[in-house]
Amino acid sequence: MNVIDLPEPPPVKRIPVKRTPVVPPPSTDSSPLKNIIMTEAGKGVAKFITEQIDLCKKGVLLLSTNGQHSSPGTDLQRVRSFIDLQLINGQTKELDHFFQSIYSRLPDAGIYIGCVESNSIRKERVYRRYPRRLARAVWHFDFVFNRVIPKLGATRGLYRFILPGRKHFLSKAEALGRLSYAGFEIIGHELIHHRFYFSVIKVNKAANTRKPSTGLFFQMPRISKGGKSIGIYKIRTMHPYSEFLQNYVVKMNGYNEVGKPNRDFRLTSWGKIIRKLHLDEIPQFYNLIKGDLNLVGVRPISKFGYESLPSDLQQERIKYKPGCIPPNVSLGITGFNGVIKAERIYLSELKKHGYIINIKYFFMAVYQIVLRKNESA
Repeated sequence: MNVIDLPEPPPVKRIPVKRTPVVPPPSTDSSPLKNIIMTEAGKGVAKFITEQIDLCKKGVLLLSTNGQHSSPGTDLQRVRSFIDLQLINGQTKELDHFFQSIYSRLPDAGIYIGCVESNSIRKERVYRRYPRRLARAVWHFDFVFNRVIPKLGATRGLYRFILPGRKHFLSKAEALGRLSYAGFEIIGHELIHHRFYFSVIKVNKAANTRKPSTGLFFQMPRISKGGKSIGIYKIRTMHPYSEFLQNYVVKMNGYNEVGKPNRDFRLTSWGKIIRKLHLDEIPQFYNLIKGDLNLVGVRPISKFGYESLPSDLQQERIKYKPGCIPPNVSLGITGFNGVIKAERIYLSELKKHGYIINIKYFFMAVYQIVLRKNESA
């Protein structure tokens, strides 16, 4: 059988095919309000807002630098969500009244989103703008003039007359604390484009009757003998209005290894030094003289802290006055569970031996503080 050689096939000529680009359909969540937010504040802010508010629904009111805008068909008397792109640092002379007015205008579950230039953000801005040596001087002057003077009773009125809050300092903790004081519950917060944005929701809760503290010395409500609430004096180590954020910080971050709120942004830089030296505890001697506290005893804790304890320990500890020196310091035990363990040990010994046991715990605390250098609680 003969083999026939077939010729090679001709090369295939490839004809270029013109492809029509596929254009995705327009986004269904686009809205005039979103376009304004993206133009004025950027995509990051628009993303932060749209994660919490549907801008296409009725009832959204937007306040921008270019004016006031609202979602289509919105009745301004029935606003459900309020977005403010202007810094709250300079919006009003009385920031508490401003927040309370927004709270009263919104319905239950109404959302408020705003922004603030915090202390740390302003410091970064000053150091970016000026040479380092000059920036340090500008920063210190700015801090005294726009932070310290507005807080002093003797100069607060004059400051507000000259500069009605336009450059007022606000820390992250104070801004969130004021919102919580007004009745809002914090949903989230984020640093975007050198501004600190926050979102809060109106919750139906009892009005806050506790007066905020802003001075160097302040009172903290604590659970005492018989479940009675007493005011414990301390030197401030946290930003103003921080007392209204304790529940939020603990719920978000829990407790650290020494039994304190974890990643607590309420603490000031100089407050950390005061705590390490135990200077913040000195005013408690006034409570000791008044008879509110014993020298040694269970920790004077807040209502939230008290409700976090096991029920049996709650009932046992309110049989006695709290003390300036808590048992966990004497025993050198840290952590939230460690505090519970230390109090169980102390209360068991107190039940058996009476108040004579406090002498032992006092000298144990001196050893822990002086030689082991325990940090103030």
